[in-house]
Amino acid sequence: MLDRIKQLEQIALALEPPAGQRGELRNDVVQYTESFLDHIHDLPAYVVTDDKGIGLYDSPISETPIDIKAALQLLRHNVDRPGLNPASGGHLGYIPGGGIYVSALGDYLADVSNRFSGLFFASPGAVRMENLLLDWMAKTVGYPANAGGNLTSGGSIANLIGIVTAREAYNLKAKDFEKSVIYLTEQAHHSVDKAIRIAGLKECVLRNVPMNECFRMNAGALEQTIIRDKKSGLQPWLVIAAAGTTDVGAVDPLEAIGDIAQRHRLWFHVDGAYGAFFVLCDEGKNILKGMEQSDSLVMDPHKGLFLPYGSGAVLVKEKKKLGNAHWYQASYLQDALRSTDELSPADLSPELTKHFRGLRLWLPLKLLGIAPFRAALEEKILLTRYFHEQIKRIDRFEAGNFPDLSVATFRYIPKVGDPNDFNERLVQEIQHDGRVFLSSTTLNGKFVIRLAVLSFRTHLNTIDLTIKILREKVRHLEESL
Repeated sequence: MLDRIKQLEQIALALEPPAGQRGELRNDVVQYTESFLDHIHDLPAYVVTDDKGIGLYDSPISETPIDIKAALQLLRHNVDRPGLNPASGGHLGYIPGGGIYVSALGDYLADVSNRFSGLFFASPGAVRMENLLLDWMAKTVGYPANAGGNLTSGGSIANLIGIVTAREAYNLKAKDFEKSVIYLTEQAHHSVDKAIRIAGLKECVLRNVPMNECFRMNAGALEQTIIRDKKSGLQPWLVIAAAGTTDVGAVDPLEAIGDIAQRHRLWFHVDGAYGAFFVLCDEGKNILKGMEQSDSLVMDPHKGLFLPYGSGAVLVKEKKKLGNAHWYQASYLQDALRSTDELSPADLSPELTKHFRGLRLWLPLKLLGIAPFRAALEEKILLTRYFHEQIKRIDRFEAGNFPDLSVATFRYIPKVGDPNDFNERLVQEIQHDGRVFLSSTTLNGKFVIRLAVLSFRTHLNTIDLTIKILREKVRHLEESL
């Protein structure tokens, strides 16, 4: 047995490369990433390829290793080349993610040390760092000192945590579901509906509250519906509002909804995954007034703070309610009970094992300060308003509502033919061109194009280029009719 153990040890030592080998690996990787960043402003935002990265299958996982240069070549051709380039400033579709460089350094440090940030007992410093960040977010949005939260993988899990916390705070039982009412609009993100189902609440009554012409929840209609439901013997308990919808960037009337929720004793949950961090700039703070009245709030640092994907957050106004909904103890974790200085992330979410997400946020905030984030967010609002003004001046373009935050919708009305068909072809032409990437949605039966400005690399020259490309593609399509 000892001989076999020693033999296995020699093979397994490949998992622990010596300093010289680490340096060679690191140099190749850094050279690759530096080349990527050096050319980022010249790289297309979207690339259509026939192979779609299928070459990865030609190099299956096997007992035989390959060297780092071969691995990076596979990555370059099959992963970083085809499809959407989220790191591009020309990424103006969906809701752009971030990827600031200092966050990557934070991830590198977190991955090398591999701190277990789920339990205070295991890594008190890592837990304190994440709690410090959550306290900063809570203070920023106007939550009280007894608020709590969790750094999540994104808005989907954050919405789930918020809704489960609301369910437990109201002590809802299965027998109550058919009479319990949830209020939201048709503009609510699909992750909200998914969270409701995963939380076992699909038998609840879902009310789609009417919206105004700007796709914001009608607060008056909300209260009338609540009153009517109460008279019918139903139990209103949860209202979900948006601090920036994905489709159009609309912000619901949060202050009015908060007042209604308080008056009728409903849990008020705000999905601010896209828009909540705009509270850092004065313009955003005015638009998001009332967000602080919510009982729970979702905000994604991988959107409004430009972090890499996998950076979400949920805040709950009363930390105790978050803990009551998620705390659990296993006998093999009994040693951790001795450390009660601070609540552990594992006690506040479904996750036990988790990436040390806090370091990717803490490091850039400490090294850069808040000022550049605040400036970038205000810049994105103003760029979107600039685009909205410019697109209205171009003949036959139809602009959507004045943008609340950094999403603008528009479409072109062709001289002949179906506008929906034309705009579908227009967005396809833009995507195939690849210099910028725009996405689309359907509003009231109309195919519309969306411009979402939230990449930290998107600046005035990007918006001017987008307008130029739109003019080119429209002219080309009109001439082909």
